Amino acid sequence: MTRFTLTLAAAATALTLATQAFAGDQYIDETGFAASGYDVVAYFDLPQSDPGQPQPAAVPGKAAITAEYNGATFAFSSEENREAFLADPAKYAPQYDGHCAYGVAKGGKVPGNPNLWRIVDGKLYLNITKNVVSFWEEDIPGNINLAESNWVSIEPKERSTSTIPKFTSSAPVN
Repeated sequence: MTRFTLTLAAAATALTLATQAFAGDQYIDETGFAASGYDVVAYFDLPQSDPGQPQPAAVPGKAAITAEYNGATFAFSSEENREAFLADPAKYAPQYDGHCAYGVAKGGKVPGNPNLWRIVDGKLYLNITKNVVSFWEEDIPGNINLAESNWVSIEPKERSTSTIPKFTSSAPVN
């Protein structure tokens, strides 16, 4: 390797480690699990509804099949889903550390409801209430752009400790 290549590799590694050190924690509700104990890999196998229509229900994870990532425990419905997650956790973890995507677009961290989800360009987004979903869906690309811009300053802040309104998780299951 050339000296230039080694310098670039060292700089990229340092930047990655510095970014990880300042990352905020995953949203965790009263279940003690990320995504309220639902299997984040399973979303990618569910049929996705058109905007304005409810999404299929999230798939409950199992309390005995878990993995740690970003300061949280994730539960999975199968060992295969757990292995897929471990191979690439950033691919499956909800965006904005599991906080509401529309909330981040508006400048804050509020909980994400695992039953109010959408996959856009291979990324999982959660929202907090059905009303918020309707605002989110009015301009999904614009809201993602706003959220991405806001996330830089919001991410290092403490995760939300609020309860998801009108939601009780039945996951993970035993």
